[in-house]
Amino acid sequence: MIVPRVTQVDVSDAALTVELLDGRTVAVPLLWFPRLAHASPTERNHWRLIGGGEGIHWPDLDEDISVAGLLAGMASGESQRSLKRWLELRSSAA
Repeated sequence: MIVPRVTQVDVSDAALTVELLDGRTVAVPLLWFPRLAHASPTERNHWRLIGGGEGIHWPDLDEDISVAGLLAGMASGESQRSLKRWLELRSSAA
């Protein structure tokens, strides 16, 4: 199976929108990815493609999202405990 590749990423206050090389556009609620939801606009816009475009990485947030996961309708699998720890670290670093 060939995984579609990302060509463009847009993260608004409400949604993550990904354009794919095959012409499709996938949009999902930002709440599916709590790290993105809690990020600043600058952090949200600091992303890079990984795996030749099979995924997206946000280095400031330590967040990775795959095209396959988006197409399968998979939200973040991060546990509440992990998210809470991450939020606490962000608060203490600010």
